[in-house]
Amino acid sequence: MKVRGQHFRTIWLKLEDPNVVQLIDQRFLPHQFVIEEVRTLKQMTTAIRDMHVRGAGLIGVSAGYGMYLAALEAAERGSFDERVSSAATQLKATRPTAVNLSWALARQLETIARGNTADEKVALARRTAEQIADDDVEHCRMIGHHGLKLIQSIASKNAGRPVNVLTHCNAGWLAFVDHGSATAPIYAAHDSGLPVHVWVSETRPRNQGSKLNAWELGEHGVPHTVIADSAAGHLMQHGNVDLIIVGSDRTTYTGDVANKIGTYLKALAAKANDIPFYVALPSSSIDWKMRDGVKQIPIEQRAAEEIKRANGWLDGRHVEVHIAPERSAAANLGFDVTPRHLVTGLITERGICEANETSIFSLFPEHAP
Repeated sequence: MKVRGQHFRTIWLKLEDPNVVQLIDQRFLPHQFVIEEVRTLKQMTTAIRDMHVRGAGLIGVSAGYGMYLAALEAAERGSFDERVSSAATQLKATRPTAVNLSWALARQLETIARGNTADEKVALARRTAEQIADDDVEHCRMIGHHGLKLIQSIASKNAGRPVNVLTHCNAGWLAFVDHGSATAPIYAAHDSGLPVHVWVSETRPRNQGSKLNAWELGEHGVPHTVIADSAAGHLMQHGNVDLIIVGSDRTTYTGDVANKIGTYLKALAAKANDIPFYVALPSSSIDWKMRDGVKQIPIEQRAAEEIKRANGWLDGRHVEVHIAPERSAAANLGFDVTPRHLVTGLITERGICEANETSIFSLFPEHAP
């Protein structure tokens, strides 16, 4: 992806000092493009918890880099294994819903344990962090390759009319390292010359659709329109949506999908209006131990202030305003779970499958019981 014509990943090691992790601080988008330098484990846990970085894939990659920073600190302070184990516990507690987080931590712990000395362990942690990032890029690229076929199929029947894709939240480049998951097929279609238009659901309360999705689509030149979350059903009802593609923070091996709050309502409306509802995700977002998403997936509950207040850009500065009575209680559930029967299919790095146990294991037989 490019920002003002320059290619960026969302996170990387600083060229001049590989002991520093650089990342795009998404709190300032779309009004400011800020690169944050992260030098310690504590800074990385803050970056993940307070959503300087967010999105399933990027949370996992950030945790991988966090473990590398923890290894650097442990090498200097002693008690290496104990400190690294503690770091994994701290990182895991930052965001409970996204399974990519625990997946990346487990991969780092397993790899670091193969080292015999502190220096070897640090080198392994760095190599693994960079491999997790590279794998994320390649998996998202392949999601785009496979998902492109869905858009091509619709375009062939549209007689030149743009394919209207509805999204929810941001499962784009900013939620991963590059390409994105839900946006990867959209970018692939746009880059191949297919006419495509995106309905960008604003995604309250943090507006990650209107702030992040719209910004990155605009940077890439993809036609799009921001809508209120509650407008999606109306657009579907009147034939203005051809396809829905969303992301996932955790999907069970049976096909239940946890994604940003409001996804379930869009799936219900899609079912009522016979619109295909696809979920794009790398296999690192699949929980191979969890069967019933509605009952088992932990749902993050965030601070009430995110609902009762809003922030924006006024006269060249960030401002926060109150939008609800201060005395009113607010429940801020971060995610909901869309049951598998509402999901048309899953777009993964290995291809497209149905949202059920048999079809998922046919693509990933190594995880079958």
